[in-house]
Amino acid sequence: MNKAVFHSPFGPFAVVEEKGLISGIDWSARKSDPTPLLREACRQLGQYFAGERRSFDLPLDFGTGFQEQMRRAMADIPFGETRTYGDLAKALGRPAQAIGQACGANPIPILIPCHRVLGANGLGGFSAPGGVETKIALLKLEGAGGLLI
Repeated sequence: MNKAVFHSPFGPFAVVEEKGLISGIDWSARKSDPTPLLREACRQLGQYFAGERRSFDLPLDFGTGFQEQMRRAMADIPFGETRTYGDLAKALGRPAQAIGQACGANPIPILIPCHRVLGANGLGGFSAPGGVETKIALLKLEGAGGLLI
């Protein structure tokens, strides 16, 4: 497992690579041992936070089974758009509670945009440092902030 620390507007985090795939975001890691893939991931994240990139072109570990279905569904939500837990529950034929749990278990936030999934009557949660405030900031960065007011 290799990690590369990226300094985001929300503080540093490490992008994690395992077996040639981006497998996680580690909010506590401070040590870098970047590979070419991790350098590319950090480059693309820098472009995203600078407003120059709307999607990521990286090999991601989507997991298996329901987790894979859920992560791919989140990855399919376009930049600047949102879906509700209920929307994804209907699309995947699962209860909204399972969708919320899968969002919270997403190991690669930002790259797999769980911040684009909202509750029917509110924002829902966000597992990154800063919680919902970070979720709001990411949505505003993408121009989806009008949905929150």
